Amino acid sequence: MATSPIEFIPDASQDDAVPSTTLDIEARRHQIFPVLGSAEIKRMHRFGQVRRFADGEAILEAGRTAFGLVVVLSGRIAVNRFDGLGNTWPVVEHGPGQFGGEVAQLSGRPALANANAVGPVELLVISSESLRALVIAEAELGERIVRALILRRVGLLETNSGGPVIVGPRGHGRIHHLQSFLAANGHPHTVLDPQTDSQAADLLALYQPSADELPLVVCPDGVVKKNPSLAEMGRCLGMLPELSEDKVWDVIVVGAGPAGLATAVYAASEGLSVLALETRAYGGQAAASARIENYLGFPTGVSGRALAGRAFVQAQKFGVEIAIPAPAARLICDTYPLQVEMCGSGTRLKARSVVLSCGARYRRPSLANLKQFEGRGVYYWASPIEAKLCKTEEIILVGGGNSAGQAAVFLAGHAAKVHMVIRGAGLAATMSSYLIERIAATPNIVLHTHSEIVALEGDEDGLKQVRWRDRQTGNEENCDVCRVFLFIGADPNTGWLGDCGVDVDDKGFIRTGFDVTKAQCHANFAHGVYPPDLPARAALETSVPGVFAIGDVRANSTKRVAAAVGEGAAVVSQIHAFLANLPAEQRG
Repeated sequence: MATSPIEFIPDASQDDAVPSTTLDIEARRHQIFPVLGSAEIKRMHRFGQVRRFADGEAILEAGRTAFGLVVVLSGRIAVNRFDGLGNTWPVVEHGPGQFGGEVAQLSGRPALANANAVGPVELLVISSESLRALVIAEAELGERIVRALILRRVGLLETNSGGPVIVGPRGHGRIHHLQSFLAANGHPHTVLDPQTDSQAADLLALYQPSADELPLVVCPDGVVKKNPSLAEMGRCLGMLPELSEDKVWDVIVVGAGPAGLATAVYAASEGLSVLALETRAYGGQAAASARIENYLGFPTGVSGRALAGRAFVQAQKFGVEIAIPAPAARLICDTYPLQVEMCGSGTRLKARSVVLSCGARYRRPSLANLKQFEGRGVYYWASPIEAKLCKTEEIILVGGGNSAGQAAVFLAGHAAKVHMVIRGAGLAATMSSYLIERIAATPNIVLHTHSEIVALEGDEDGLKQVRWRDRQTGNEENCDVCRVFLFIGADPNTGWLGDCGVDVDDKGFIRTGFDVTKAQCHANFAHGVYPPDLPARAALETSVPGVFAIGDVRANSTKRVAAAVGEGAAVVSQIHAFLANLPAEQRG
């Protein structure tokens, strides 16, 4: 296998301090495919069951078999890549003391490869639930197992092994939409162009999709879907599990950005049952940051994707149920337990407490045909996928905040020139000084102040030209640019909370703690006189008991990753206090 880049995996050889940039398979084979000792396997027996398989018998089937870990006690198992189109390639053979699985097995998702017995085989089969118990109870052994599972996922990402196959014409906007979703969630996938791949052409000839039915997606189990929604993709891959309306969770976390993931990790590690609902991809807006250099403990910086990826695995390790994509449609507060109603299905999920870490929605400029070019020249994200698209091209990036600065520096390493367009006179008021200095030192970033985009032009193939205006002179200029990146801020994602009556400020951000008390006083009493009989309220609790808000969506919060993580951790103690004060019959 070739060397593989790492996006979110800690380099174990460097005490997890700095993310590695490449994965040398041969150099780290002892970590990727460790051989466990007899004493270690003996300790693992209490977490699983011994099963026997005959020569050639299927042990795992891609897209179908959900399991935790299979440890080889005797014999050998052959693991093969399978792409849903019937193609297989050998990956590895595991012998005694080795185990099969990758990081998806922490949450019980289906296998991404096939595995068959080579001769008679005896295995220790461990369920996902028992695997999580094992890695917590056996800390040193658990560290070796989790590291191996993560590194195997990295290998799958690099070689596009397992996962869905996306089939459609090159440059199709919907293909980019699906690719971006899968890449943001660290899921391997393959894209085939029917113009250059015979199997892709045969598939289109067989299914004869209309233009609106492209692209086709082949799930790992071989099921073919026409232009699937993100929810259909989530179900296809096991990322969006069936959620029961009967179960009552201790905590439902709405939003899996840094704040939400911090809550999920701390709450689950302290024994609370946690469900995290995420609309698009774990990590939120922080995952779009190419490099965060002011986060404590990472002196050389860490990418947003790396930080989010580590937190995501950590949450799964402690048993957090994470559903993606799972947008919430409504919060119902006139009943207890509280209820979160899901978009589309109308499913109502019950919880003793709800944490709102739903962040913000990307702000879109008022351009008539903006939606036409989204994913086909206009992007709100700067991941390696988008970076490849703009290689050697001139591009435009709009925005003057830290996220815009980080994206500009990252994209400058790929694009021929980055035109950075801002409405103001400079960056000092909105961007950290270290980023301003880095932008000034990057020769292919050109800053255009007092400027704004006024028109987008193109055709069915995508964006072709951009017109911008100098706000001081009124002069307009056309630029033959095919890629525009928009980082112009975001609005709080609180429109779905209206039925619950969660108190928000005039900009839509959620009030908590003393801000709620103060607002209630001003609304009901003259001159801000605060009566002594208002109910006590935790610092991160909203106007609705049992509903908390953290991170960017909270009014007066510090819009920094470290602050979001801190609030995510702090809210857990306030949840414990709330649950402890419930009537006995409501504690569960």
